[in-house]
Amino acid sequence: MHEILRLARSLRCDPADPGQAFAHRLRIGLAVAVLIFFLSTLG
Repeated sequence: MHEILRLARSLRCDPADPGQAFAHRLRIGLAVAVLIFFLSTLG
């Protein structure tokens, strides 16, 4: 669990540009969704 939290902190991005922040969060969200999808199809 600590490794996941450390990874989440390293992926955190707080740019001054709101559009860039939104795009970053969208990419991270899509990556998490794909990971959940693959894990759910394997299990």
